[in-house]
Amino acid sequence: MARLPYLDVTDLAPEHKHLLNRNINLLRLMSQSPKGATAFHTMGQYIRHESPLNPRLREMAILQVGYMTRCVYEYTHHIKISRDFGVSDEDIRAVAEETKGHATSLDVLTQAVLRAAREMTQGFAATDSTFEVLKAHLDNESLTDLVLIISFYNAVVRFLETMQIDNEPEYQALLADFPFDTN
Repeated sequence: MARLPYLDVTDLAPEHKHLLNRNINLLRLMSQSPKGATAFHTMGQYIRHESPLNPRLREMAILQVGYMTRCVYEYTHHIKISRDFGVSDEDIRAVAEETKGHATSLDVLTQAVLRAAREMTQGFAATDSTFEVLKAHLDNESLTDLVLIISFYNAVVRFLETMQIDNEPEYQALLADFPFDTN
C-alpha cells in the first residue's frame, strides 16, 4: 500500500491536470508535488520521444534496471512499453539470461548496454571496458543519453520502492510470463 494517497485529476489544479494524462499510480502519487512531477514528466518525455538513442536499446537498459532492482512496477511497466519500441519477448527473456551470465543471441552493443545498466545499478558506474564498447558503437550524444537514462531509472525505482507504489493488475500479470529469477 502506497505511503501517500493517490490523486485523481479532479484533485489537481487546472494547470496540473495534464500530469495525469497517463493515469498510472506512479504519476497519481508523484502529483502530490506538482512541480516535481512536472520536472519528472519533462525528463521522461525527452527520454521517450526526443533522445537520439535507439529506442530498443533504451528500453533494454530500463528493463535491466527494473530486473536488477527487482522493482516489479518498473520492470512490468517497461515490459509493456518496450514492446512498442521493438523489444521482443526473446529480448526480454535475454535480460534475465544476461544477468545470470548466460550466453544469449543479443548483439555486442545490446549486451554492453545491459552490462552498463547492471554495473551502474550495482556499483554506480560502468567499467572502463564496458564504456569502451559503448563508445565504439554509439555517438557521444547517444552515449551520454544512455548514461542519463540508466541514472534516471535508478532514481525512478528508488522513488517507486520508497513510496511503496502499488502496481496496477494489468501490469502485475506480466510477471507470469517474465518472472524474476528465484535464485
